[in-house]
Amino acid sequence: MQLNKKEIEALIPHNGAMSLLNEVLKWDEDHIVCLANSHRSKHNPLRNENVLSSVCGVEYAAQAMAVHGALSTGDPDEEPRPGYLASIKNLDLLVSSLDDIESDLVIEAELLMRDKEFLVYQFRVLSEDLNLLSGRAIISIKGNSIN
Repeated sequence: MQLNKKEIEALIPHNGAMSLLNEVLKWDEDHIVCLANSHRSKHNPLRNENVLSSVCGVEYAAQAMAVHGALSTGDPDEEPRPGYLASIKNLDLLVSSLDDIESDLVIEAELLMRDKEFLVYQFRVLSEDLNLLSGRAIISIKGNSIN
């Protein structure tokens, strides 16, 4: 199932310029592949002095993981619990910036482990099959109940 930007924004707390993904190309229980072109936008809110550092690719991956988490909750009536990026491991930045990448970004995330309290994903950001960055993320899951 593919999703457009509007459908993505309905699943995650990011919207407007901070919604970085344009499309979900495919997903299943353990994987998601997304497409983005916002790295080329002069109005990208992650730019610093008109440069989009490659470390910002982690935010692209985190948004893909958030979409995946929302899509794979299992129960369509259950509201997804919020997740927080707790840790990044083995981050490999193979380019210095993303703003000069002319083609669209492809963001891939693979769910390696799921628990009630955390998720572990392996991710990578590519452009025309060239690996731009990769790493592993631990997402802390918080409950929605108020005591």
